[in-house]
Amino acid sequence: MSPRVSTDRLLGDVEIHADVQEYTRPSDANSFDAGFGGPEGRRQVEKSLLRKLDLRLSFLVLVFLMNHVDRINLASARLQGFEEDLKLTGHQFNTLISIMYVGYFVMQIPSNMFLDQLTRPSAYLSLATLVWGLISISIAWLCSFDTVLISRFLLGFSEAVYAPGITFLLSRWYKRDELGLRVAVFKCGPPVSQTLGPLFASAVFATMGGKLGFAAWRWLFFIEGSLTCIIAIASFYITPDFPTTPALAWLTIDEQTLAQRRMVEDLGGVEQKSARRSGLVEALTDWTVWWIGIATCCTMVGMSFGHYFPTIAATMGYSTTVTLLLCAPPWFVGVITSLLIMRHSDATRDLFWHIAVPVVISIIGFLVAISTMNIPMRYLSLFLMTQSHVAYVVIFAWVSNSIPDSSSKRAVALAFVSVFGTFGNVASPYLWSKEWGPSYSKSFMYCILAFLVSLSMLWVYRLHLIRLNQEAEIKERTLGLPKGFRYIT
Repeated sequence: MSPRVSTDRLLGDVEIHADVQEYTRPSDANSFDAGFGGPEGRRQVEKSLLRKLDLRLSFLVLVFLMNHVDRINLASARLQGFEEDLKLTGHQFNTLISIMYVGYFVMQIPSNMFLDQLTRPSAYLSLATLVWGLISISIAWLCSFDTVLISRFLLGFSEAVYAPGITFLLSRWYKRDELGLRVAVFKCGPPVSQTLGPLFASAVFATMGGKLGFAAWRWLFFIEGSLTCIIAIASFYITPDFPTTPALAWLTIDEQTLAQRRMVEDLGGVEQKSARRSGLVEALTDWTVWWIGIATCCTMVGMSFGHYFPTIAATMGYSTTVTLLLCAPPWFVGVITSLLIMRHSDATRDLFWHIAVPVVISIIGFLVAISTMNIPMRYLSLFLMTQSHVAYVVIFAWVSNSIPDSSSKRAVALAFVSVFGTFGNVASPYLWSKEWGPSYSKSFMYCILAFLVSLSMLWVYRLHLIRLNQEAEIKERTLGLPKGFRYIT
């Protein structure tokens, strides 16, 4: 692959090209730092770079929050006559939840492959945001199961672009010991939406029911979809492109040069200079990608309670408004603990145990919910369940950290793992049949089983990475080589 030389820059003895896979490593790191005025000057440039990146990341969290709000508002609408107005029967509501993830399944891998080839991914990601906002608005006008089914599929098709796309985008900017916390911040969108979504829905239901002749649940789709479209317009100007994109106006030349250089240093020269095979072939022929993908699928089955959180909370017997309000605190606590856990994970460079502990806590929550219908204990169980969200976050950070080979392979692998997660979301809605309520003990047992399978597979994956690290250490000692790349376990 030839570099896009229009943005090449020579700093010291380091040639920085427009493609991260074309870098030439310096013979002396100090000569590179000299271009910034020495190590202290470099630290100041790096501090400014990370500050600018983190500000833009905060906006991406807002967009992903709307992504999830538009995805889960069906659960809130269900409490306000959605099923009755559309005359849904049997498992039709479950099918509307499931079909959206079929759209995710179709789009995620092709989207990330396409994204890796773009110069300005910001336009692509922002356009997708605008499209899903318009589709969400359209659901407010629909009156039949068939039309909503088509809209939900298209909603998933357009939303599929965002989560794996942004995760890949972040992996091109942040080093491995910085990425976990940033992915956690980005992935806070879903639990924050679970916190704010029911509160917003409660306000809409209380004030908009019957206005202009529309049911309250229709206003929910119209208002939330409109907000998404407004945010999408701003996204065209705020979403960052790749560090190799020519002439980024929001960075100085030194900041953009350092952004590229940091990726070279972090990978320790492991990333290939030119991909001899496509990222798709590389990812699909790597058994570890399949392995962690299946583990992610099981994790998503275990986390399926999130789609039915208002339904589970409603088993405590309160009104719709009170039920939606009670849904917020458990997810708020989940957000706080997710950030703390990921910060600790980055600091300790440990991933597996930062998945296992939250999942075990969530399993305890399931067991509490199964064993009693006591209202205080059942509400406590909701707080315990939401702790598992961080497991999904850590898995994606693990994928990014474990695939240094090439950016194209990493892009496909992230999307591939997300596709396997989608499999879990397609099947799991049928584990929450109305007939199994109000205790939903069978549903919780399936979630426990899925989590146990996932933890077992991730433990095997951890042992595999430990073995690779040990082999690298033996080779370095035998040949007298300097310490190289190490997998984070």
